Amino acid sequence: MYLRNALCTASAVAMIAGAANAADSLTIAIVNNGHMINMQKVAEAYTAETGVELNWVSLEEGVLREQVTSDTATGGGQYDVINIGMQEAPIWGAAGWIEPLNFSAEYDVDDILPAIRNGLSYEGQLYAAPFYGESSMVMYRKDLTDAAGVTIADNDSWDNVMAAAAAIHDPDNGVYGVCLRGKPGWGDNMAFITTVVNSFGGAWFDKDMHPVLDSAEWNAAIHFYVDLLSNYGPPGSEGNSFNEILALYNEGKCGIWIDATIAASFLTVDGVAYAQSPNAGNPVGANWLWAWAMAIPAGSPNAEAAADFIEWATSKEYVQAVGNHPDFGWASVPTGQRASTYAIPEFQAAAGFAAAELAAIESAAPEATDLKPYVGVQFASIPEFPEIGSAVAQEMAAALSGAKSVEDALAASQAAADAIMQEAGYY
Repeated sequence: MYLRNALCTASAVAMIAGAANAADSLTIAIVNNGHMINMQKVAEAYTAETGVELNWVSLEEGVLREQVTSDTATGGGQYDVINIGMQEAPIWGAAGWIEPLNFSAEYDVDDILPAIRNGLSYEGQLYAAPFYGESSMVMYRKDLTDAAGVTIADNDSWDNVMAAAAAIHDPDNGVYGVCLRGKPGWGDNMAFITTVVNSFGGAWFDKDMHPVLDSAEWNAAIHFYVDLLSNYGPPGSEGNSFNEILALYNEGKCGIWIDATIAASFLTVDGVAYAQSPNAGNPVGANWLWAWAMAIPAGSPNAEAAADFIEWATSKEYVQAVGNHPDFGWASVPTGQRASTYAIPEFQAAAGFAAAELAAIESAAPEATDLKPYVGVQFASIPEFPEIGSAVAQEMAAALSGAKSVEDALAASQAAADAIMQEAGYY
């Protein structure tokens, strides 16, 4: 309800804001993942060229979402540029929380992959520019699967994934069969869990937007998730999200990882192979769709300078700057945002994951369906979803840790989601 109640405040801030002024500095809130961290180094050239100092506020994903939402909703004005994603961009754009983005012709907005561009727009207007986009896919150690005599195919069955994890699981030698997100958060454990639920034929809401977390499909999916990770995952998985698992994987401790396609840019172990996400009979929604994007809070006094920075940071030229940077190179460029990136010969040569990543993004299905009557794959594009997703995330972490049974966790999740939707006036 925080999001819905704060709309009038944000609109008022936007109405009284003055014209954009030239800025000597910009404060930028970013998520603390690899591409964003790299940007701080690459952007030294931007400061040298423009004279605009860039003050970076780098935050863990869940903390970023909480702080950016609170500050933007209330017109706090802490940030000139914010990282948001596909769940927030159209909702915040419609509410007047963030500025519409209009760039020069040279920017080539049509080069942005359609699924990504549409997900960051409201009524055809772009409100956040993608720094990178992603889907999800399987990243597995082919040396381990070959040694165990097992295979993983595109869109494999979950049963076969579990069998492969069991075959390569060797905790005595520091190798776990599978590493998956368990850390609670609507964009942390629930991003992955929702794709599992989707693939089992489940959804967050029915056609009347009543929560259905007490369904047989949710029950089967969560039992499978808990069993898979409890039997063949590392201890303490309820504390692991993207960054924690990336570290484990690069230490050689994970055999199979199903997560954001963008992770492939940061894998340093040898012998990694890629496959499209598994499903349990329903491929729709088995792989997610997301973009970490840049937006300008409404009424920012530095909106003009912020827009100039965003145009540079999400441009074709930025991709070239990373590819040609002595500290990074073509395997480290932000991907999933522009079609032109996938046509660059140097990128094709350096990024063995490129074809699998693009296939995953292009096959993602965010549109509403009879089974899933809302926009979004691993989230529902409604203002109440972050509150609901966060509540359910805690319950799923409790089930994974053994603090609650799956049935009790789902019952509590259903009750929380139902209360939030009723209070919001959906029924």
